Amino acid sequence: MARSLPKRADVAVVGGGLIGLASAWRLAQAGRSVVVVERAEVGAGASLAATGMLAPAAEHEPGSDLLLPLALDSLARWPGFRDALQAASDIDIDYRQEGTLVLAIGRDEVERLRFRYELQRRSGVAAEWLAGTEVRRREPTLRPSVTAGVFCPLDHQVDPRRVMRALVLACRAAGVVVVEGCAATGLDWSGPRVTGLVTERGTIAAGTVVLASGAWSGAAGLLPDHLALPVRPLKGQSLALRTTRQTGTLSHMVWTEQVHMAPKGDGHLIVGATVEDCGFREGVTAGGLYALLEGARRVLPGIEEMEVEAVWSGYRPTSDDDAPIIDTLAPGLVAATGHHRNGYLLAPATADAVAALLTTGALPEVARPFTLARFRTEARAIA
Repeated sequence: MARSLPKRADVAVVGGGLIGLASAWRLAQAGRSVVVVERAEVGAGASLAATGMLAPAAEHEPGSDLLLPLALDSLARWPGFRDALQAASDIDIDYRQEGTLVLAIGRDEVERLRFRYELQRRSGVAAEWLAGTEVRRREPTLRPSVTAGVFCPLDHQVDPRRVMRALVLACRAAGVVVVEGCAATGLDWSGPRVTGLVTERGTIAAGTVVLASGAWSGAAGLLPDHLALPVRPLKGQSLALRTTRQTGTLSHMVWTEQVHMAPKGDGHLIVGATVEDCGFREGVTAGGLYALLEGARRVLPGIEEMEVEAVWSGYRPTSDDDAPIIDTLAPGLVAATGHHRNGYLLAPATADAVAALLTTGALPEVARPFTLARFRTEARAIA
């Protein structure tokens, strides 16, 4: 990674996570000179803590109708994004297409799952109701107590570690300068327009600053009060289990009401993730790990023999309605943040929307509902 700070660039991106790097890569491909400034290390916020789910069907729930068209559009962009990223980096990102099984145990969970399934059907997403016997036929290592399931065949997944390594290499090949360990401290203004980014190492003159700093996008200091973003951190704890031939593993992503489990190509089984509205409280807790292990053991007894290889936590960037914010905040200042738990799913559509916004001055139609105007509309409606 670059250590010296460029004096100027067409675009300065704040945040070296998935959304920041994907946007920087797309902008560089379009011929822009781009510098990415990351306060810590690339992916340190949420991007390397994620599971890598591309799951618009499993994620669809009451209140998420606004998000569904963007989610499906971005999923359709993923194969092209994958192919270009793997070609640019020579890294296989472990793109898996087995689909997702959402499980229920007992009558109450079956009733709630049936409600979600009916919502999926009305919304037109691909979903299939399965009896417990059919669920266990597809995943023989599950407990006999699994009563029913919904199969979402078009829900895919990637390996976040591989995606982030690939993005770093793709950005480097496209000429993007990535500076780690360099906090952005302010914006350079000329009247109403942003003309640069102020960092602890100096100022970068830039035609546009893109704020893609994830859970830190709503923190005080960088933006003036009248441009403050409704984004906060939601902490999540996860763990990686090492599977063997003896323990067995899963063939699909598996969701329950308590956890989700994602098998990866390298033999890991990722179990995630807690949801903790506790600000930027660091660390992994005994309670969080117990909830993950007990939630997984409830449906997959084989985890008792699996080695715990890693535990970690991260911070989801969550807006007030759990949907992203992609908008021009002021002349020369664009935000791409607030993706909650859908950062990987929405990365291609977000990166393309940012590139379109900087190139044409307008968002693609599918991204237009995700400006800050929706919060102002809600506030007026409440008043």
